[in-house]
Amino acid sequence: MTTRGLVLRYAAFAVVATLVNLGVQRLVLAGMSGAVGLAAAMFIGTVAGLAVKYVLDKNWIFYDISTGAKAHGRKFILYSAMGVVTTLVFWGSETSFWLIWHTAEMREIGAALGLGVGYLVKYNLDRRFVFTDVQLGLRAAS
Repeated sequence: MTTRGLVLRYAAFAVVATLVNLGVQRLVLAGMSGAVGLAAAMFIGTVAGLAVKYVLDKNWIFYDISTGAKAHGRKFILYSAMGVVTTLVFWGSETSFWLIWHTAEMREIGAALGLGVGYLVKYNLDRRFVFTDVQLGLRAAS
C-alpha cells in the first residue's frame, strides 16, 4: 500500500470511529441530560469509538495477525493507553466548544476537531509502541 492509500484508509477509519462515537453520544444524551449526561455520553461514546477503531487499525492499517486473548488484551491495553492523552485533547476540545457556544452542533464540531488532532497523534504512538511486531507494507511510489 502506498503512503497515500494508508493516509486515506486511516482517515476513513477515523471518520467511521468518530461517527460511532458521536452516534453513541446522541443515544446516551437522548436519555440523559445535564453535566452527568454529557460526561456519560462522552465516556460511553469514546469506548465505542475506541473499540471500532482498534479493530479497523489492527486489521487494515497495521495488518496485525496476532491471535489469542493474551495478545489482543495486551495490544488493546497499550492501544487504549496511547489514547489517554489524545482522548483528553478530544474531550477538552468538545467541552470547550460546549462551554463557549452551548449548542449540540458546536459541541460536535469541537469533538470532531479534537478527534482529528487526536487520531493524527495516536497513529504515530500506535505505530511506535503498540503494533511494534508488524510491518505496514508501505511501498514508496517512485
